[in-house]
Amino acid sequence: MEKKEKIEEKKKEIAAGAVCDDKQCPEHGTLSARGRIFEGTVVKKHLRRIAIELERTVYIKKYERYMKKKTRLHARVPMCKEQSVQIGDYVQIQECRPLSKIIHFVYIKTIRTKDKEKGK
Repeated sequence: MEKKEKIEEKKKEIAAGAVCDDKQCPEHGTLSARGRIFEGTVVKKHLRRIAIELERTVYIKKYERYMKKKTRLHARVPMCKEQSVQIGDYVQIQECRPLSKIIHFVYIKTIRTKDKEKGK
């Protein structure tokens, strides 16, 4: 439980305006975001990680048709931006070095929130 309490304290400090001391933050830390950029919808949110889903079309040669496929990517969310990401938001992520077994991307920005989509 001590680990969760420390994380909550850091979140409060960041919300109060303190500088982010997250080493894996592309803005305040040493993590370099380079490579491909993807945009997709947040489908799951975990501690310091989000899963986004994006649709792509794949050509099937045998049937001479296109098929829609969904791809799910996991991205690291820096502590300074964790409060701004919600499930259903359309976000932008960028490739970085492998951070864990499944995380190879880092969150960059929110393009549009879920609330704005309802208004349209």
